[in-house]
Amino acid sequence: MRITITSIFVEDQDKALEFYTKTLGFLKKHDEPAGEFRWITLVSPDDKNGTELLLEPNNNPAAKEYQEKLFVQGIPATMFEVADINEEYNRLLKHGVKFTTEPTEMGEVTLAVFNDTSGNLIQIVQN
Repeated sequence: MRITITSIFVEDQDKALEFYTKTLGFLKKHDEPAGEFRWITLVSPDDKNGTELLLEPNNNPAAKEYQEKLFVQGIPATMFEVADINEEYNRLLKHGVKFTTEPTEMGEVTLAVFNDTSGNLIQIVQN
C-alpha cells in the first residue's frame, strides 16, 4: 500500500492552481471536469510520478469548517519537504508569500509556515 493522492481543501481552484504552480513550482498533472468543479492534481517537479496533491473544493460545509478551524488554530494543513529551507523561505518572500512562522529549528528539523492564499497554512520542513 502507498499514498498516491492526498488532498487539500481550497476556496478557489483557479487561484490555488496559480499559487501552487507559479509560486510554489508544482506541476499540473490532471485538470479534468468533475461536475461543477474540476479534478486538479499537482506533482513535484522532482517526482513527476510521485504522490499527487488534489486541490479539493471546500464547498462542503464540513470541509469548510475543518479548513477554517485548522487555519484559526494555526495548524498547517500539510507539509512539504525542501532541500534548503532558508533559500526557499527567501524565494517565497520575494514572491510575496506571507509567513506565520519564520524558519525555526525544532530538534532535527527546521520548519516554517506560510499562508497559501486559499485558506490553508502550509508547513515547509528541512530534515
